[in-house]
Amino acid sequence: MGKLGVILVAAGKGSRMGTAESKQYLQLGQKPILVHTLQLFQNIHEVNEIILVVGGNDVERCTGYVQSYALSKVTHVLAGGAERQDSVRRGLEALEQDTAWVLVHDGVRPFVKKEHVFDCLSKAKEQDAAVLAVPVKDTIKVVDSEKRIQSTPDRRSLWAIQTPQAFRLSLLQEAHQRALQEGFLGTDDAMLVERIGTTVHVVEGDYYNIKITTPEDLPWAEWILQNVRGEEQQ
Repeated sequence: MGKLGVILVAAGKGSRMGTAESKQYLQLGQKPILVHTLQLFQNIHEVNEIILVVGGNDVERCTGYVQSYALSKVTHVLAGGAERQDSVRRGLEALEQDTAWVLVHDGVRPFVKKEHVFDCLSKAKEQDAAVLAVPVKDTIKVVDSEKRIQSTPDRRSLWAIQTPQAFRLSLLQEAHQRALQEGFLGTDDAMLVERIGTTVHVVEGDYYNIKITTPEDLPWAEWILQNVRGEEQQ
């Protein structure tokens, strides 16, 4: 079936956290957030290799994590690009030649359930492209630059997209190549695949798979670690 690679993207500065330290390196329990995420994929038997893409100044620190936490599946620690899309593309270029499937995941999502990772991968193997997502709980308004409400989309059609996002590797490579050639910048990998005409399927995850982005997320993350995902992370 071909090998499975994971591109873990952790090159962001995390300005919304309001800390001097980038969010992925803040402590959660006894370890940096990023290490929790790395260990999760290290412990998935089906994962053959992990490419870690980080900020240029953090390569040395993260290489140290790989050694001290025995993250044997991490084959490359790369400096990311100007945009997330550039970082993912660098990760794609580093994957082993016989890789057939790829998961792209945020370094600051340490709580994705393994079962949901497998569900997402299975759907991608059926349909070439799949993403984890959850139904939106809130009513969403489309608002203009003057903060005036323009419309209210039907909540039943709205899903909040998470990671991992799973793809046939050749498809994601093509999507990135096209985006690069045409100067297109998307907000996630699914968007790049959508624009070349491939349908991306949504797989329902859960609301614990949070992206740790703002200070309010940290106590919530500590609670999830202690009460929901702690045992699964070992």
